[in-house]
Amino acid sequence: MKGGIIMVSNLIVAICAVIPLFFLMLVGFAVKKMRLLTELELAHVNRMVFKIFFFFMMFYNIYTTDLAETFRPHLMLFGAVGVLASALIGGIIICLIEKSNKRRGAMIQAIFRSNFVIMGIPIISNIFGDDQLAIPTMMIAIIVPIYNIVSVFILETFRGGHFYLPTILLGVLKNPMILGAIFGTLFLVLGIPLPKVILKPISQLAAATTPMALIVLGASFKAGSYHEHLPQLIGCILGRLIIVPTIMLSLAIFLGFRGIELVTLMAIFATPCAVAGYAMAQQMGSDADLAGNCVVYTTGLSCFTIFGWVFVLKTLGMF
Repeated sequence: MKGGIIMVSNLIVAICAVIPLFFLMLVGFAVKKMRLLTELELAHVNRMVFKIFFFFMMFYNIYTTDLAETFRPHLMLFGAVGVLASALIGGIIICLIEKSNKRRGAMIQAIFRSNFVIMGIPIISNIFGDDQLAIPTMMIAIIVPIYNIVSVFILETFRGGHFYLPTILLGVLKNPMILGAIFGTLFLVLGIPLPKVILKPISQLAAATTPMALIVLGASFKAGSYHEHLPQLIGCILGRLIIVPTIMLSLAIFLGFRGIELVTLMAIFATPCAVAGYAMAQQMGSDADLAGNCVVYTTGLSCFTIFGWVFVLKTLGMF
C-alpha cells in the first residue's frame, strides 16, 4: 500500500513537471492556428523575448541570489565537460556513419545542444519552485557560451569555413543572457542596491520570460518533410532524448549528484534540441530542414521522455 502511494506521488511530480510546459506551447500553437500573429510579428516578439526578457531573467535571478550558497564549481565543471564530451563523441560517431558534410554539422549540433534555457529552466521551476532557480541560472552563464562557440566551430568546419574565435567570443558577450548574467553579478558583488520600485518590474519581467518563450516556441512550430533524411532524424532523436541523457545522468548519479543539481543536469542533457540550432544551421550552410525537424520532433517527443526521466529519478530517490 505504501509503495503504491509513493508511486502515485512520483507520477504526480513527473506530471506536474511536464504538463505546464506543453500547455503553454499548446497556447502558442493555438495562437498560430488562430492567426493572431503574422510570421513577421512572431519574429519580432521572439526577438523581444530573447533580447529583453531573457536579459532581465538572468539579471534578476543572479542579483537576488546568495553566491556563497549557489556557486557550485563541481556542477559547473561536470556540465561543461559533459557538453563538450557529447559534442566530441557525437561528432566522431556521426563522421563514421554519415558521409554528407552538410548533414554532419546539423546532426552533431542536434545531439549535443539542448533547449536548456526555454525547456529546462521551467522543469526545475515546476519541481522546486521559482525561488530555487539561482543554481540553474548560474549554469546558463556556463553552458550557453559553450553551445554557441562549439556550434559555430562545428558548422564552420563542415562547410569549409574559417573559425575565428575573437569574433565568436564577441558575439557571445553580446548575447542578452550573458549580458544579464554579467550585470547581475556586478550589481551583486559590488553591493549596488536597487530600489523596490525598480526591482519589482524587473521581477515581473523575469517571471514572464518562461511563459512568453514557451508560447512563442509553440507558435513557431513548422513540421517539414522528413522522408529524405528519416534515418538521420531518428538517430538525432535517439541521441538527444535517450542516449546522451542515459550516459550523462548515469555518470552524474555515480559521481554523487543529487537533488536540484541532478535535475539541473537533467535539464541540460535530457531536453530537446535547441531552437537556435535551426537558425544557425540555416545561416551557416548546414542541412536546415534536418535541423528544423530535429527541433520539432524532439520537442514533441520530449513530452514523454522528460516525464520518464523525472519519474525515474524521483522513484530512485535522487531528488
